[in-house]
Amino acid sequence: MLNNYLSKASYQAVFLGYNFLPIITWKILSNPAAEIVAFFNNYRIHKQITYLTVNNYDLKLDIYQSLTTKPHPVVIFIHGGGWVDRPKEVELFFLLPYLKMGFSIVNVGYRLAAQSLAPAAVTDCQSALGWTIKNSQKYNFDPEKIIVSGFSAGGHLAMTTAMLPTSADEELKVAAVVNWYGITNVKDLLEGPNIRDYALEWMGNQSDRLEIAESISPINYIHSELPPIFTVHGDADLSVPYNHAVKFHEALNQVNVPNQLLTIS
Repeated sequence: MLNNYLSKASYQAVFLGYNFLPIITWKILSNPAAEIVAFFNNYRIHKQITYLTVNNYDLKLDIYQSLTTKPHPVVIFIHGGGWVDRPKEVELFFLLPYLKMGFSIVNVGYRLAAQSLAPAAVTDCQSALGWTIKNSQKYNFDPEKIIVSGFSAGGHLAMTTAMLPTSADEELKVAAVVNWYGITNVKDLLEGPNIRDYALEWMGNQSDRLEIAESISPINYIHSELPPIFTVHGDADLSVPYNHAVKFHEALNQVNVPNQLLTIS
């Protein structure tokens, strides 16, 4: 279905990437030493690039790309960790298959709860997208083939990066979103049966935390002009409620946004 809307590169990332990630990952695991050598020999790596400075705090991203000089499609990847922990490098292993498919990877760090409460991470990731677009020529990115993706809290930030308007009213377009079990309704995690400690920590004791949660929930930004969105979610997920994915998928269908929910049972 989505191949009618996505460019070839985007479609490969969403579907071929999903289908072949386990196969490629198995090959990496079968000979990790060789893969590590190949990684450093075959890819260009730009580490710890400052994409934004806020209150004297430098926000960093890393770029991994093949040595070819032609413009590359891009996966902007945002790590998970409940908005409260983990460095950006923690999920790098899972990005290797995308490199093998010819994508450049922009691996984004953002302010966690200890540095700044919500919604700082949301605006940080939007800034990372803006930086990527502005620096497309320098790093041989194809700005028409940018996919944003992430796991869990990173999936939430991938969606907000693609869906929310920016404070500067910049037009930040992406080709597609690959959402791996991301939170779509932040307020749902702050009260009621789905309350989660990580969400409470991210919000802190801000008096307007419920309003902030509403303002950064992807479910509240559904409209017909969104890019294609592919969601992967497990129906027994104990960290992010599965119904977040279901309700999001149903809302996208209501306005005919090309999307698919792949349920892992």
